[in-house]
Amino acid sequence: MAAVLGAALVAVIALATPWDVLPVPPGGRTPVDPGAAFGPEQVARAEAFAAALRPASLTSLLLSLVVSAVFGLTRAGAATARAVARPLGGGWVWQVLLGSIALLLVGRLLTLPLSVYGEVIRHRYGLSTRGWGLWARDVATSFGISAGLTALGLLALVALARRAPRTWWAWAGGAAAALVVLGSFLYPLVIEPAFNRFESMPEGPLRTELIALAERSGTPVEDVLVADASRRTTALNAYVSGFGSTRRIVVYDTLLDQRPDAEIESIAAHELGHVANDDVLTGTLIGALGAGAGVALLGWLLGSTPLLRRAGAEGPGDGAVVGLLLLLLSLGTLVSTPVQNLVSRHIEARADLHALELTQDPGSFVAVQQALGGANLNDPDPPAIWQWAFGSHPTVPQRIAFAADWVAVRDR
Repeated sequence: MAAVLGAALVAVIALATPWDVLPVPPGGRTPVDPGAAFGPEQVARAEAFAAALRPASLTSLLLSLVVSAVFGLTRAGAATARAVARPLGGGWVWQVLLGSIALLLVGRLLTLPLSVYGEVIRHRYGLSTRGWGLWARDVATSFGISAGLTALGLLALVALARRAPRTWWAWAGGAAAALVVLGSFLYPLVIEPAFNRFESMPEGPLRTELIALAERSGTPVEDVLVADASRRTTALNAYVSGFGSTRRIVVYDTLLDQRPDAEIESIAAHELGHVANDDVLTGTLIGALGAGAGVALLGWLLGSTPLLRRAGAEGPGDGAVVGLLLLLLSLGTLVSTPVQNLVSRHIEARADLHALELTQDPGSFVAVQQALGGANLNDPDPPAIWQWAFGSHPTVPQRIAFAADWVAVRDR
C-alpha cells in the first residue's frame, strides 16, 4: 500500500507542478545576476546574515535528529514514557500523551540556546523587534501548539493500532490525510490569531483596489486585514489565507508603512495567484497523499520486531513506542522537505506570473521584490545545496530575471 500511495504521490506531483510557466523569450532567458538585484553593501549584509545564521540552523537540525535517534533507537524513549506516566497510573494513554510531550520538550530545551543565538543575530541585523518576553511567549506558544497536536495525533495512531492490529495503518493513513485537509481550513482561524492581532484595513483607495484586484483575479475575498507584525519583526510580507467565507488578504503593518500602494498590490496579486491556481488545494492533496503514504510506510516499519525491540516497545499499540514514532516522523520530514520545496519554487514562479499578468506592472513587481529581499535579508545567491534543500521560493535575482523574461515574451 505504501508503494501504491507513493506512486500516486509522485504522479500528482509530476502532473500538478507547473514545471515551465513561461516560454523562452527571444534571445534566451535573462541571466540571473545577484548584483543587478542589490547593491554591493546589501549583498554583503545579506550574505553576512546568512553566514551567521546557517551554522546554528544546521546544528539545531542535527541536534534534533540526534535526540530523536537516542530516544527512538534505544530504550531511553520507552523508559521516559513509562516514567512520566507512572504518577497517573502508567496506562498507555498517559504514556503516549505525556511521553511524547516530554521527549519533544527535551529536544526543544537542548536546541533552545541555538534559538536564542538566532534571535540575537536577528536583533543584531535589525530583523527582529521582539523583546525577550515576547520571544519567550512565542517559543512557548509554538511549542505548546506543535507538541499538543503531535501528542494527540500519536494518541490516535496508537489507539487505532490497539483496536485494529492488522489494519490500523490504513485507518491511520486515511485519518492523517483528512487531518491535513482539516488543518488547511482551520489554520487561519486557530493558529494565526495565536501570534498576531488582525484589524480590518480602514476604508480607502488601497483597500478598494485590493478588493477589486481579488475580483479581477476571480478570487473574491471577504476582508482585507492588517497584521501587527511590527511587534516582532521589520520583515515585509502579505498573504491570502482561508477558504470561501474565511478568505482574506492579510498585509503586514510594516509593509503598509514602508511601501507604495502599487507594490503592495503586486504582492497581493502574487498571493491571489495561489488562490486562482488552487495551489492550497493542490498542496493539501499532495500533503494528504504524502501523509497516507508515510503512515503506510510507518506500518511496514513498525512490523519489524528488531526495530521494536531496540526501541523497548512491544508493538505499535504499546504506548512506549512514542520515541520510535517521533524519530520516524522526524526522518520523514527531513526526507520530504527538499521535495516540498522543489514543488513550492515552481508554484511560486507561477504566482509571480499571475501577479505580472494581473497588474501589468513589472516595475512595481521588481521594486517590491528588491524591497522584500532587502528588508528580509534574503541571500541573493545561496549555495546551490542550501537552495535545493531549504529554498521554498526562487531567489530575488531569479524573480527579477523572470520579470524581464515576461516583458520580453509580452513584447515580442
